[in-house]
Amino acid sequence: MGEQAGGVVRRHVLFLNWRDTRNPEGGGSEVYVERIAAELVAAGYDATVFCAAHSDAPPNETTETGIRFVRRGGRRSVYLRAAFTYLGGLLRLGPLAPGRLGRPDVVVDVGNGLPFLSPLYARRPVIALVHHVHREQWPVVLPGFQGRLGWWIESKVAPRLYRHCQYVTVSHATRAELAGLGVDPARASVIHNGSPEVPARPVTRSHNPLLVVLGRLVPHKQVEVALHTVAALAEEFPALELVVAGKGWWEQRLREIAVDLGISERVRFAGFVTEAEKHPLLGSAWLALTPSLKEGWGLTIVEAGACGTPTVAFRSAGGVNESLVDGKTGLLADDEDDFVAQVRTLLTDDSLRQAMAEAAQSHAARFTWAAAGKLFAALVDSVSPHIPWPQREARLTP
Repeated sequence: MGEQAGGVVRRHVLFLNWRDTRNPEGGGSEVYVERIAAELVAAGYDATVFCAAHSDAPPNETTETGIRFVRRGGRRSVYLRAAFTYLGGLLRLGPLAPGRLGRPDVVVDVGNGLPFLSPLYARRPVIALVHHVHREQWPVVLPGFQGRLGWWIESKVAPRLYRHCQYVTVSHATRAELAGLGVDPARASVIHNGSPEVPARPVTRSHNPLLVVLGRLVPHKQVEVALHTVAALAEEFPALELVVAGKGWWEQRLREIAVDLGISERVRFAGFVTEAEKHPLLGSAWLALTPSLKEGWGLTIVEAGACGTPTVAFRSAGGVNESLVDGKTGLLADDEDDFVAQVRTLLTDDSLRQAMAEAAQSHAARFTWAAAGKLFAALVDSVSPHIPWPQREARLTP
């Protein structure tokens, strides 16, 4: 439990998320969790992120932003480890200690396909955070029985288990999909991602046509579409190049596809890029490509927009319809052939591309992490109102 501050409990918010941003497989979901957690800490809350352990970070850590990390278990075992570690942490009422969860006031259960099922053991208010519904991803990531089981848990078990919980999601598109699974829209708040802080310096565009894909290299991100787009336009644009920025287990297959398409000399696999490297890269590109099968919001679209770079994405990909304003900050495609056509349109029309670049930058500026943090703090307050310390102790002590 949090410490007393001015006679009122300093609330402790526990985030259960399968990964963190330092995890080699971390992505936009992890960015959202940690940026929101940092805003909560800045506003006077305690924030702990429980996630899977990995070799790139220690088991217990408190970052410069004040977020405490407890890393246990692996890709799948993290769910059981969360329950066991949580129940062990409930035995302590004292201050937070390294490796112990303490007693949180609110649990934020992040469902990346599979939720943590925390209502079964939390005995605290639970906020279910869902970035997007994974209907399309399950058969791609886990074909066969495992995928069907995962979808059954997400679509049937979770809505029933969390039926009394407050939901939060990152787009109206995901909110609508959750409603289709039986989640009452009145219990689902939309809190968008923020926009990154971009260094105030002029954008230096590449002299030659440059495309960039930013994100995890996994099958459902469909980076293959970007490769096929380059191959389709190579003859028309002899100097066309593509930078693929990100890491993931699908990288080797993507490299093989580039070789098979005869475009390996046009494609550079940049690996993981830091924040300092990301902004100049996005700013130098003529276009950003987001060929993902599904996105809850489309954080990379807004990141590119903040750098003055329009994006081409798929209309059917959910939240991209909100992070991208079709025809103004980028273009949405209906299928792969249309994706190639939309990229061609923006590569050939300099005035249209420049107008979209300016509009994308203005659109991205509307979204800030500070605003998202305030909304999330209000949500935490709504499920766990301020209670003076003596009253809360009396209520919680058997």
